[in-house]
Amino acid sequence: MLVFEGVSHSYNGTPSVVDISFSVSPGEVVTLLGPSGCGKTSLLRLAAGLEVPKAGRILLDDKEISSPTLMVEPEDRGIGLVFQSYALFPHLTVMENVIFGVRDKGHAALRRGLDMLADMGIEALADMYPHELSGGQQQRVALARALAPKPPLILLDEPFSGLDSRLRERVRDQMLHVLKERGTAALMVTHDAEEAMFMSDRILVLNHGRQVQQGRPIELYTQPANGFVAEFFGEVNRIPGQVQNGSIATVFGNFEAANLPDGAAAEIVIRDEALRVLTGEQAASAEGAEAVVMESYLLGRASLLHLSVPTGSAQLHLHARLPGMNALETGTEVKVQIDPERAFVFLDEQ
Repeated sequence: MLVFEGVSHSYNGTPSVVDISFSVSPGEVVTLLGPSGCGKTSLLRLAAGLEVPKAGRILLDDKEISSPTLMVEPEDRGIGLVFQSYALFPHLTVMENVIFGVRDKGHAALRRGLDMLADMGIEALADMYPHELSGGQQQRVALARALAPKPPLILLDEPFSGLDSRLRERVRDQMLHVLKERGTAALMVTHDAEEAMFMSDRILVLNHGRQVQQGRPIELYTQPANGFVAEFFGEVNRIPGQVQNGSIATVFGNFEAANLPDGAAAEIVIRDEALRVLTGEQAASAEGAEAVVMESYLLGRASLLHLSVPTGSAQLHLHARLPGMNALETGTEVKVQIDPERAFVFLDEQ
């Protein structure tokens, strides 16, 4: 088990991570998620032994490996590492790259290398060199090399960032299968929320070097701690309001805000798929806010509508994501309803 206890770090006096605590259990995939500059890579480098924490400590299997006064060298930690650039040795073949860190030599190493190449579906590449491989093939070689010494934990630094979207889906699915099959724990860095939800048992959301929320993917999606977390897991609409007598009045009805102070400025954060758009006779007899379709875009499996909702002196601009195709043209008048179960009320963070 990898454990971070109150870890802080800084570069030239500027904090990169502040008082971070989390763990990675055996066989678990944990993802560090957040925007650029939030501290994800700093935490990965601290786990690898490439940086020294300014405060707190890091333990691996109950043994302290990093603190301000103790530093176990990276090569002595027994942790695998897959770099964003893959960092394959250009002068070595695929097989030589894969078995580079295997302690057993000779036939045992070759057997281990062949097993890893088979797991990744790249046996035919054994005698090729890195420059002869595609990005997806290099990524799988890098993973095979990291797993070949049988580490209890591997660190993944945005491992799919250099792949196109279709290849990324295939490779990450294969990677997750191999990790789970071998029971290898992983700590991964990404800024892609969909990727984090697909790969992870737990996710740690970071912003400005601080932990915002951690939990299972479904918990972060359905119970975000604030608007930042909600928006990181998908496009949202924000409706401003003010708390009065424990609720917020809007053109869509009242939203409960009993946990917020009376008179406080607040916002209702609503996922775009939580909007229901009604047309024709169905709209005429239904409750909801009147709106006008401003734009309509087909996104493949869904359509995205841009809606304008009059709120008295101003127009509220909302996005609605509807399954399949739709024939709504610009200027169509509709009614909009909101699923209250997918609406989140927070203090205004502005």
